[in-house]
Amino acid sequence: MHLNSLSACGFRSLALVEDIPISGPTVLAGHNDGGKSAVLTALAFLLDQHVLSEEDRTYLSGPGAADGRCQETWVKGDFTLDSSERASSMPERLQIRRRAVAGGAPCWEYLGSQPTDERLRGLDKLLKPALVELVQEYGLTAKGSLKEDLLATLTDHAASVSQEEGWLALPKPLQARLPRLLSFSGKDESPDDAVRTALGSCYEAHLQDEALQGRVRDIEDDITQRLEKDADSLCAHIRSHCGDLVGVAVKPEVSFRGGFKRAPLHISRADGEPVDLSRSGQGSSRRIALAIWEWTSNILEDAELTNDEQPDGEPPTQTIVVYDEPDTHLDYRHQRTVMDIIRRQCNRSHTSVVVATHSMNLIDGVDIADVVHLKLGEDGRTRIERLTDDSHDGIDFHLGQIAAALGLRNSVLLHERCFLAVEGDTELQSVPVLFRLSQGMSLQAAGIALWECENNEGALHLARYLIKHQRTVHLMVDADSRTNKFFTEDRLKHFGIDPATQVSYVGEAKGFNELEELFDDQAWAVTANYHWPRSQTPWGPGDFAAHRGGKFSSAVLNMIKNGAAEKSPNGKPAMLYALAAGLRRPEDVPEQLREVFGELQALAH
Repeated sequence: MHLNSLSACGFRSLALVEDIPISGPTVLAGHNDGGKSAVLTALAFLLDQHVLSEEDRTYLSGPGAADGRCQETWVKGDFTLDSSERASSMPERLQIRRRAVAGGAPCWEYLGSQPTDERLRGLDKLLKPALVELVQEYGLTAKGSLKEDLLATLTDHAASVSQEEGWLALPKPLQARLPRLLSFSGKDESPDDAVRTALGSCYEAHLQDEALQGRVRDIEDDITQRLEKDADSLCAHIRSHCGDLVGVAVKPEVSFRGGFKRAPLHISRADGEPVDLSRSGQGSSRRIALAIWEWTSNILEDAELTNDEQPDGEPPTQTIVVYDEPDTHLDYRHQRTVMDIIRRQCNRSHTSVVVATHSMNLIDGVDIADVVHLKLGEDGRTRIERLTDDSHDGIDFHLGQIAAALGLRNSVLLHERCFLAVEGDTELQSVPVLFRLSQGMSLQAAGIALWECENNEGALHLARYLIKHQRTVHLMVDADSRTNKFFTEDRLKHFGIDPATQVSYVGEAKGFNELEELFDDQAWAVTANYHWPRSQTPWGPGDFAAHRGGKFSSAVLNMIKNGAAEKSPNGKPAMLYALAAGLRRPEDVPEQLREVFGELQALAH
């Protein structure tokens, strides 16, 4: 079972939030008290790792609202079931929620079909006399007189009558397959708590070991049988004192799953002197926590390898690792270490990670589509902002909103790892598209900031400023720019740029003059026929090959403008962007660009 997204209603400031992704990783960003911790706790409630209290219920608000809290709280997940879980006729995608009404115990429910006749719902909760009465009422004939026979007959009948969609009790086998949660806090967590969380996952894994399960079940069954005898005596005593009660039953359930309590951590220095972590400062505790988190990555990898070696076994349940402000008390270098740990964990096929953070370093290190910006409205309720424009400008705008909310308006200059300068608007529009296709992530997610020089001396001053402050700077310009007075080797060196290592002359290795020439004639013909077709004959590779050797981009633009039947490209930037947007495979990106992009990604790491 795999959790894809999360929704919550009536949980703290989450009056109603929907479709928070659970991915690899999901980053929750925003102001303090914006709702980040509430989302993490709501996830814990869904997965039975948080006991709902009265303080968790959302305060009622709005005109006429009394000074009280909501009566119903629920957290819902969109799940994908594996093949073994769908054996009981469940669909591949299933909505499961955990709901609690004030004064009542929480329950798991799934959205499915149920009989329109309410008397045929919840049959498994009825006692035998009630089942007998229903069988007679519907004129059915059971195979036998046992409760199981009566229940089977009524269940078959319930499936044959008219149905409607509604929330049903989640079967116990599916409850057991819900994802497991490993929760680490960066704010006030002690190393002991981190150790308990890490070893707790191992404890559960050991309980699933076939070599131990038989013995554990035998002990559980033995204790259950003893408790059942005690329960029978208790029920008989209740019936003797309450003659009006027809049936009294108690069904003990015993499980060792929650048996692991704690594992205190004891450490000492090289000279044998014990270390009191409560008095050694946050730095020591955070370093130990980092080590524990990294060890957890090893455990997740081992678990996946073990499962791969047993192809006939039941698929592993999803593990969701949660980090609440893991960057707290860590310097910039250690924040990068946290991101490396998170990425390593996300590489596991059955592992997802959710991170609540203020760190622009962590925010910039993932695909911006996986960043959820949480903001508290004037009504004290959390609102969600997600990326809606996947273009480069849209990503920059969204990052700007996050940076402004965190008070980090200069975050790009402070935190980006690599700065790529390109010649003009043509490269500014097409490079982000080509990089994403080639490398599988956006420039921002790779930690690369893009800006255009526009033959402007100010760009070189900016490059010198960045280099002075130990930032990595790289220029990507057309091969014919060697003759441009702004990009001569002497001028670049004057601004602290090494032409041999910090400049890529696009096309030079192939004998080309400019970026547009790197794309073959077939790609140009396909693009032109799709966007700017001719009225008589379609464009062919030969039409574009004829312009090789001169100013290719200008000649091609003029040819298309003069030959297109209706519309033509609005300048060279639009022409190359159309070609780049039409590419579908990483191999479609010219080899030299893929090499440059790979080097840039390595520099930004």
